[in-house]
Amino acid sequence: MVAARLVHPSQTRRALGLGAGLGMLALVLLLLGITIGSTGLDSLAAMRQDPVAWQIVWDIRLPRTAGAWVTGALLGLAGAVAQGLFRNPLADPYLLGSGSGASLGAALALLMMGRPQAMAMSGSWWLQLGITGAAFVGAVLAVMLTLTLARGAQHTLRLLLGGVIVGVVLGAAKDLVTVAAPGILESMQGFTLGSTSFLGWQAVALMAAVLLICLVAAFLLAPVLDGLTLGESTAASLGLMLPGLRAALVAVLALATATAVAHAGLIAFVGLAAPHLVRPLVRARHGALLLLSAAMGGALLMLADLLARWLLAPQELPVGVLTALIGGGYLLWLMHRRGLVGGTR
Repeated sequence: MVAARLVHPSQTRRALGLGAGLGMLALVLLLLGITIGSTGLDSLAAMRQDPVAWQIVWDIRLPRTAGAWVTGALLGLAGAVAQGLFRNPLADPYLLGSGSGASLGAALALLMMGRPQAMAMSGSWWLQLGITGAAFVGAVLAVMLTLTLARGAQHTLRLLLGGVIVGVVLGAAKDLVTVAAPGILESMQGFTLGSTSFLGWQAVALMAAVLLICLVAAFLLAPVLDGLTLGESTAASLGLMLPGLRAALVAVLALATATAVAHAGLIAFVGLAAPHLVRPLVRARHGALLLLSAAMGGALLMLADLLARWLLAPQELPVGVLTALIGGGYLLWLMHRRGLVGGTR
């Protein structure tokens, strides 16, 4: 067992308080989410008498808002796992090439379906299922390719380099597909900017099930991340079977990221920013950090989704653009505060 540093009881109380606060925030944002849309509060007021208004709230607004939380939670969890696994605060869920693989899979699906303009993110459910499935398969295959190049999960540096190479190559392949079939460019733009617009209850249920599996697995593997903070040699000397446990962490990272990207496209900065938002508030081991990062990621994406619907209503902004602005702005402020931007440390 890893002899992890003891956490002061006050930090435990702070972690519990932060978790409760994030839960309350998610509930408030969920309630706000059912009031924001092209018809404003009219649909909410007419729910009892108008079946169309009921359908707008129950089948569109509510699953979209709940789906935004689950997607953000998956990315927040994946970001915390990636940063702990690679011992790098700049690691994000797409580090193993899953984002580029998902984009390539979606582009190939649009190309093979043959009706690119009709197959934007607003297509029928079976078309969406095909694009989602192709994106998921592409993300998983990209991670497997990274593991092949890195000769397994034994060496963190090899994994990092392999992920960078796979990301660049598959990104270039996706660009070649869009050049060969420019008709899919508009559809791919929606995917690469990220969107929660067409998340339904089936997608929410599937992502929630994957999130639960990943949370349980990551929590059980949290002592490995605690050990890795002391260095790989020290962690190995403590009796941790690093190759197998590292492979399990990569599997959690890949599954969470692939599921989120397949359903909502490429959403930037949520996985990177969520752990950074948690760490200044609570000094905790990775078990608590993973759970809180998931909750923070969910709240962050829900907030971005609400702003995307509200700022230019009835038009919508791409949610991935807002997450990049919010998360990137926070990280820039954090770097400036620590003397890494605009001065010398």
